[in-house]
Amino acid sequence: MASHHSPAAPAGKVSGGRIHGALGVAAEPKTTAPVIECAGALVWRIKDEDLQVLLIHRPRYNDWSWPKGKRDPGEALPCTAVREVKEETGKDIILGIPLPGLQYITPEGDLKRVHYWAAHTTKKSHGALAARAPIGEVNPDEVDDTQWMSVKDAAKALTRAADRAPLDALIHAHTEGRLDSHVVAIARHGKAVSRASWGGKEGDRPLTPLGQGQSWALVPVLSAFGVISVVTSRWARCAQTMRPYEQAARVHAKELDTLTEASHERDPDLVVRAMTEIITDNRPTVLCSHRPVLPTVFAAMKKASATKGIGNAFPESDPYLTTGEVLIAHVVPRVDGKGKMGGTIVGVERVRPEVM
Repeated sequence: MASHHSPAAPAGKVSGGRIHGALGVAAEPKTTAPVIECAGALVWRIKDEDLQVLLIHRPRYNDWSWPKGKRDPGEALPCTAVREVKEETGKDIILGIPLPGLQYITPEGDLKRVHYWAAHTTKKSHGALAARAPIGEVNPDEVDDTQWMSVKDAAKALTRAADRAPLDALIHAHTEGRLDSHVVAIARHGKAVSRASWGGKEGDRPLTPLGQGQSWALVPVLSAFGVISVVTSRWARCAQTMRPYEQAARVHAKELDTLTEASHERDPDLVVRAMTEIITDNRPTVLCSHRPVLPTVFAAMKKASATKGIGNAFPESDPYLTTGEVLIAHVVPRVDGKGKMGGTIVGVERVRPEVM
C-alpha cells in the first residue's frame, strides 16, 4: 500500500499489556473474565544487512501495531496468525519461533490474550500455500497502511509500549542466530480403530471417522509452518493421517518401515538415525508415527536442542502426544568445526487442532 501516515508521529503511547511467558502465553491467567484469544506475527526481513519488521496502521484506532486478530471458532492459533497477517497486509507468511504474548483487560472487561510468532514472507510458489484457503483483499477501513521499518524505527513508531516486548524478543533471537529457522514437526496419528475390534493385520488398522477429522485438522497447521516434506510410518493409520496434507500441499510422503511399531521394537536405533537425518536435512518436515515410537524420537531431538531448558520441553510421560496432536520444533541450520551440516533445535511448542 502507499504510505498515508507518518510513523514518526504516532498517536499517544498507550501503556498496559502484561507479558506472560518467554515463548508466548505460557500459562492460564488467574481471572474469571471471558477470554478473547487472538494471534498475529512480527513479519521480518533482512534488507541491506538491516533487520526490518512490518507494521500496520489502523484508521479506527489511529495506531501503529502488529498484524493480529481474533481466532475463529475451532481455529488453531498458528492458523489465526497466518490468516490475520494475510487479511491485514496481503502477504503470505511462514511462521517461525514463538514470541512473547500479551494479555490485557479490554474496556468492556474481557481478557484479551494475544499470541505472537516471528514470520517471514514467502513466494506464491511455496508448496505449503496450496494447502491454505483463499483470503480476500485487505479492507482499507481496517488497515490503510503497511510499512517496513528498521527495528529501531519500529520501536519508536509502535503506539502501545507493550508491543515492544515481542519486538525485543525478535531482536534478541536475531542477535543469537535463532531467528532464521524452519520446523521439524512430530505428529501422532489420528484416532484409529481399536485393536480389539479389528480383525485384520495390525499394519492395516485404519483411522476412525474422528481420526480422519483429526488428519484434516492438521492441514492448516502444517501449512502455517511451511511444511514441504512428509515422512511417515508405513502403517495405515499414520499414512492416512498424512494423506490430507499430501493432497492439499501436493507433496508425496516418504513411507518408512523404520517408523512402524514393529520395526521400532526390533531396532530403535533406526528411528534415531531417521530422526537425525531429518534434523540435518534442513527442510521443513513433518514426521508421523506411533505412541510407542515417540519417546525414541523425542530423545533424539532432545540431544539436538540448543539448551537444557529446550530439551526439557519435549514430552517425557505416556502418551507423549494425544492422537492428532503435533509437536513443532524450530530448527536452525548449523555447521560444525569439520564443515558438516547439522541442525540445532531452538524452540518447541505443541498444537492440538480442534475437530469441528
